[in-house]
Amino acid sequence: MPIPRLATLIITFVLAATPAAAAGPPRGSEELRPQDGRVYLPAGNGEFAALAHAPATFRFGGVLHGAVYEIEVPRERWNGVLVMWAHGYAGSDPQLGVDEPPIRRHLIEHGYAWAASSFSHNGYDVRSGIEDTNDLELSFVQLAREHHVTLPAPRRAFIAGGSMGGHIAAAAIERETLGDALHKVHYAGALPLCGTLADTAIADYFAAYHLAAFAVAGVPAPAYPIADWRSRQQAVRSRLWREFPAVVTGRGERFRAILMNLTGGTRPFFAEGFADPGVQELLWAKGDRDGTLNGILNGSVADTRAVVYRFETSGGPLSAEEQSFNARIGRAVPVTDANRRRRDGLRWVPQIQGDFDVPVITLHALGDLYVPVRFEQIYRERASAHGREKFLVQRLVRAAAHCGVTPLEAAAAFDDLVAWADGAPKPAGDDVLSAAALAAPDAGCRFTRNDPAAPGNAARLAAQSHYPACPGPR
Repeated sequence: MPIPRLATLIITFVLAATPAAAAGPPRGSEELRPQDGRVYLPAGNGEFAALAHAPATFRFGGVLHGAVYEIEVPRERWNGVLVMWAHGYAGSDPQLGVDEPPIRRHLIEHGYAWAASSFSHNGYDVRSGIEDTNDLELSFVQLAREHHVTLPAPRRAFIAGGSMGGHIAAAAIERETLGDALHKVHYAGALPLCGTLADTAIADYFAAYHLAAFAVAGVPAPAYPIADWRSRQQAVRSRLWREFPAVVTGRGERFRAILMNLTGGTRPFFAEGFADPGVQELLWAKGDRDGTLNGILNGSVADTRAVVYRFETSGGPLSAEEQSFNARIGRAVPVTDANRRRRDGLRWVPQIQGDFDVPVITLHALGDLYVPVRFEQIYRERASAHGREKFLVQRLVRAAAHCGVTPLEAAAAFDDLVAWADGAPKPAGDDVLSAAALAAPDAGCRFTRNDPAAPGNAARLAAQSHYPACPGPR
């Protein structure tokens, strides 16, 4: 089952002059991949309805270089800022569709224009997501003119996204992307929400999850990809869970401890995330993958050679049993240069190296196990290695679902990002590397904003009821 597009979780902001539209990026100028042979067709013509009880807007859409797009601009008092919105993973759906920003109402009520692309390809095609989003930004004035609307070029723009869209938003501002992209846009800031901020480490995580599950269950899996995974998966699940995924066996308790450490360490809402059937089914469905991100690459990038599995300790030396487990578990070994730089533009999976020089604010749910907090930690480590931590603010919220970020939380982060880009002091964030701060009962309180109108709010509040209440209104 593919995860939702998560349009509600992708916001893209761009502070850039808008040059003339460029031609679409060439495809297949180097070796071909399975992704290059897939056919994706636009669903609809980009038409969309106005929001009820909202300011009047210009709304127009269509198809640009194979991607559906939507654009909305306030008719009065547009502030000249364009917000580019990138959607999340749409699976293998052959139809291309646009998702609207979760903070659409907030944007148009506060004078912002927004634009969103379906991308010309589905699947985990971050390269397409960046190029098609940038192409749309560069085409903004011309597309408006084609719809009989005369608009000036945006005075600046921002980029944001959720889940895979968070990867797109973060990668779009990287130094390597700015050098290699065929459609070049210099964004003023980015807002990745629940983003896969460690790029191909998502393949490492999926591989580590399943290799650990098989090893703990005592079902041989000496290497990755796991041979005969489908025929043996039920035996593994029955040894780890009495009732999947809420009630574990003794072996399952060990697996749960391993997963807690793999995903970021001890923290509130991990238990709720582990017991979430939707997330666990999504993770379990990745067991038959081969490390190519379903044909986005020709060779596997999954690499668990440096993964340290812990179930008795959380730091310091491993116990004797942990040492034995790590010595015998199967490992995923990547294909050399499977995701190399290319002659025809961006890597097939653009990297997030932490090398950027514009403001970034991220948001992540503490209990998200599909795209875990560990990716936020990796992003911080990479940014620090490049001396870029001064441009990075990270925030955690009290939820267990994947992309469990509310529109209120996203809107607050967006407003802080714009103010920061305008010269305000660096806004507050959370320390994602502090084990003590993550493990505290009130972790995530500072930036949690519960929204009664948000989807999944009842489940979110139910999870929060097991923890001390946050001070002040949440």
